[in-house]
Amino acid sequence: MPEDKRFSYITFPLLPPLLAIALAIVTRQVLPALFLGVWAGGLMLTGYNPISATAQSLEWIVENATDSWNATILIFDFIIGAFVGLLFASGALHSAASAIAGRVRSALGATLASWIMGVIVFFDDYANTIVVGSTMRPIADRLRVSREMLSYIVDSTAAPVAGMMLVSTWIGFEVGLIKEAIATLEEEALAGLIPAAPTIEAYAAWLQSVPYRFYSIFALLLVLLVVLTRRHFGPMLKAEHRAVATGKVLRDGAQPLMPTETVLGEKPAAKTHAPAWLFAVSIAVLIGVTLLGMWVTGGGDRWWETSFIDALMNADSATALLWGSFAAYLVALAGALATRSLSFSTAMEYTVKGMYLMVYANAILLLAWSIKSAADAVGTAEYVVHLATAAGVSPLLVPPIIFLSAMFISFTTGTSWGTFGIMMPIAVPMAWKLAIQTGDVDLAYTVMYASIAAVFAGGIYGDHSSPISDTTIMSSMFTGADHIDHVNTQIPYALWAAITGGVLYVLFAIGVTSPLILLPVGLVVLTVGHYFISEWYGRLVGLPSKVPNYAEPLEREGE
Repeated sequence: MPEDKRFSYITFPLLPPLLAIALAIVTRQVLPALFLGVWAGGLMLTGYNPISATAQSLEWIVENATDSWNATILIFDFIIGAFVGLLFASGALHSAASAIAGRVRSALGATLASWIMGVIVFFDDYANTIVVGSTMRPIADRLRVSREMLSYIVDSTAAPVAGMMLVSTWIGFEVGLIKEAIATLEEEALAGLIPAAPTIEAYAAWLQSVPYRFYSIFALLLVLLVVLTRRHFGPMLKAEHRAVATGKVLRDGAQPLMPTETVLGEKPAAKTHAPAWLFAVSIAVLIGVTLLGMWVTGGGDRWWETSFIDALMNADSATALLWGSFAAYLVALAGALATRSLSFSTAMEYTVKGMYLMVYANAILLLAWSIKSAADAVGTAEYVVHLATAAGVSPLLVPPIIFLSAMFISFTTGTSWGTFGIMMPIAVPMAWKLAIQTGDVDLAYTVMYASIAAVFAGGIYGDHSSPISDTTIMSSMFTGADHIDHVNTQIPYALWAAITGGVLYVLFAIGVTSPLILLPVGLVVLTVGHYFISEWYGRLVGLPSKVPNYAEPLEREGE
């Protein structure tokens, strides 16, 4: 069927992602919700023929499963599952947790340690969720921190941190998009279509945009604020009170995305535990080989002659993570055998069990990618962008418009990078062209930096909060949280960080453009608003807004 005829059947391009999100939240069944979202896209694309729609849906799923990058991530997940299985069965994970636990004896301490680790493991959002989630989960469980709270901390220190760091798996992609957008403006300037083009390098423009990434900055600070004050609102308040009062880190009936204990059994006896150094060395190998892999894959045939920063611009992060996970698995296997904490046959048994942990999560990832294919096919992103840019606007209004558009696209499609790719070619030219026409070059640069930041901030909002985002899924996975519970408890905080950022973009639109003024104002809005919202919600549900800080007795059983 010709393409124009197929698209003539489309009546609501927002339906596939919105249907998937709504059904996931209402039914708490993520897999059928995602598939129905994909199928809805297939229906619209095939003229509402259910048989053709099913065939199209399966085709999208196969395409995403066989995509090189996606397939690498799926295999990486299985290997990480095997790695977790070995660390769990050998007792190395529990030994490491016990070593850390010697210094952490309260819920506040556990959550603060999780936040600090999340900031330290800054180079990749996937690696962040793996390391912080796997390390801190047994400690948080013991100290009565709800899985919902732990997954919120892990999720909020993944994409928001990786997207702003000078060295990360994100920066190459981000700078590349800016470079392409500036190159477009240079071509138009040479053709006489605009008065002038930016003369700044893409990396420098990236740096200049960082202070305007209000959502990422305040999402990260809000976690610290919540951790230190222990003030909550929304479903998280009930979850934290439940954990402290009853010791139930999961609600009754919850379905953890990676049910470690269900699949792997109870933790091994303390006398058979592998030493804590095995966990530390394995994680160090995971991080070290991953970073080396980024250097190798991004540096070309003579990678050692390329600076690490330059190599990151072109690194294949999926391949690097695959190398890192496999190297870490081999180290964990060798260590478990060498310390005699596992026999070879038992190690192989738990390798398979560990891989099984990832089946459900990988199924969700695959369908989440397929939702992106369906959304692309029916024009979801283009539709949203058209609504936002249909009318001419003031240059200072471009950043808030871009921010709202990127937020909506990333939330409904579940992809930050996809949103970046869609919005950056629109945001930079639109910001520059509207501003340069005023004759104020300084204004043009300022609006361009803020618009670049708005793309990244809005995109990361969806990556952070959408139930079909891969990092949201992986945060649930590695903290052992019920995925829908994680989404429901996190969204109120994500929204408050986004509203705070939105207030600053509004101030930008009325002429307050200096981040030296905007950021302190935002911090005040974030802090004061958090206090009053928590107080109001606590009174609404009849619970103290400040959750007691559970502290472990000094003399623990068995010590």
